[in-house]
Parts: sequence; structure tokens; C-alpha cells
Amino acid sequence: MRHFLTTIAFAFGLISFAGSGFAATQYPLTIDNCGQKVTFEKAPAKIVSIGQGMTEILFSLGLADKIAGTAVWVGPVLPQYAEANSKIPRLADNDPSFESVVGKAPDLVAAEFEWHVGAQGSVGKRQQFSELGINTYVAPADCVAKVNTDGGDGVRKELFTMDLVYQEIAELSQIFDVRDRGDALIADLKKREADAVASIAAAKAKDLPIVFWFSSKEVNGDAYIAGKNSAPAYVLKTLGARNVVTTEEEWPMVGWETISQANPAVIVIATMDRRRYAADDPKVKVDFLEKDPVTSQLDAVKNKHFVMMDAQSMNPTIRTIDGIEVLAKGIKSFGLAQ
Repeated sequence: MRHFLTTIAFAFGLISFAGSGFAATQYPLTIDNCGQKVTFEKAPAKIVSIGQGMTEILFSLGLADKIAGTAVWVGPVLPQYAEANSKIPRLADNDPSFESVVGKAPDLVAAEFEWHVGAQGSVGKRQQFSELGINTYVAPADCVAKVNTDGGDGVRKELFTMDLVYQEIAELSQIFDVRDRGDALIADLKKREADAVASIAAAKAKDLPIVFWFSSKEVNGDAYIAGKNSAPAYVLKTLGARNVVTTEEEWPMVGWETISQANPAVIVIATMDRRRYAADDPKVKVDFLEKDPVTSQLDAVKNKHFVMMDAQSMNPTIRTIDGIEVLAKGIKSFGLAQ
């Protein structure tokens, strides 16, 4: 409840830290962001946010009034921001056009994923925005120790940690001169993370094989499964469980015959409102698992050890902590905790 009330207060400007001793941002401010130096002469007045995770961080920093448009949504916004979100134009559920973003006349475009705004950006290249006098910012979690040049969801060379999300919050709060809010949000999230870890301290799932299934282009085809250094991998390491996938790809496409060899004890199924791919619907996922001759023989399927998890908790976002809590609860309910 404290977390809920605090974020509501931030969103509507009910909390003021004037005179609290936090140092104001000194402009011009230059930061290194995903291999580029970005300079801000002042706090941005209008921002377009591409990516639900990015948008929810901006909401958490009390910056709803700065957001001129959003795009790339997987599911509903965090409940405490539903009203604020309803007043902001949604440029697209998936990738917005370059023209629609520029049409909002932002002075900052912030992206959750480099494939949207980057060297090969599907929305636009950073240089394209720069030529129009528009700054860009990409979430550090999608570029630090991660390569996004080969298409797909990229290759992550090091295990994701929440420190990358905390870095994003700290940098955005500095850019917008709301460091007080950023510090408070980071402290709150760190406490939640510590509490989540403590809650399962006596229930470690040592070496329990688990697979995270995001979606599939074809229901009976290869599946997008969380790679070994992804946000779900961080959740698994925190809980002491084992990822059945060993590739560095963020979300490799893996055949169920290959997955069956690892025989996962639990399958974590992404839930979402998006219906871009055939297996976005979690009910479709479960139906396939129970009827397919290969998957129906998996221990997780025979025992109905399915954990439903919001898709955003599988991405490097503030919701990753929710993922720890949800999976820990599932493992306990199945009697699999050691």
C-alpha cells in the first residue's frame, strides 16, 4: 500500500521535495547512452515514449504530464497509472511510424528497445531524430553488454540485473531534474527486491528446470524462450532454479523437441493483451501444451505446473521484481521448493 500511495503521489505531483537537500540538475547535461553522448540544454518539455516498460518508469517518476504519445504495448498499464495513461495518445499498439512520433513535436524520444530507435531502428535511427533537433534515449538494459545488430531480440553477453533498470531511473530522473523522485523510486524497488528474495530464502528451488515461454509465430512451431542471460534468467538465478536454455540470444526460437529433452518441471507462460502472434493468448499456449504429442509428455504439463506471468515481468523492467514474487509463489504452491 505504501508503494501504491507513493507512486500515486508522484504521478499527480502531491509530493514535493523542495528544500530537501537533493542537488538540482546542472544544465547543459551530457550523458553517455548506448554508445552515444546526448546533451540536454534543459529538462525536456515533451516526450514520446516507445515501449510500455519505458512509459511505466516515466509514470513512476511523476512525468505523465510530459508524455505526448506512447507506443508498443503488451498489456494493461500498471493500475495506479490507468487514469493518467488514458489521457495520453497511443500512437500504435506496436511499432509507430517515424512520422507519427515526429508529429508530436517532442524534444525527447525514449525507447525501451534499441531495435525501435537505434542503428537499425524500425521506428527511426537516432541520427534521423538528431537531425530534427530531437534527443533520443534508449534503456541501458537493452544495450549494456547486449548486441542488437543481428535482428531479432538481440544477444545478451552478461546476465541482466536490476542494476540496469536502476541506472535508467537514475539517468531519467537527472535528465528531468527530478532526482528526488528517482532516488525514492530506486530505494522502494530495491526494498521490494530484497523482500522478494527474503520471502523465498527458505524455499529455494535448487536446480529446478524451468522454461519461460513468451510466444510463438505459429502455435505448433518453434517458441520464443528466454535465453540464459535474460530478465527471466535473473529471476531464476534469484530463486536458485535452472534455465533449460543455454544460448546467449535474448529470446531464441527453440523447438519443443529440444525443450522436451530438458523436461522442465515448470513452464512459465506469458500473459498479455497483445495478439500479434498466434500464441500470444495464454489459453492457446496451454491448449497446445496439453494436446501436442511431444509437449503433453513433459512433467510440467502432466502435473499442470503452469505459472501465468505478465509478459512485462519477463522484460527488463520495474516489473521484473513482480516476476520473482509470482514464480516463487508458483513453485511453493506446486510443492517443488526445497
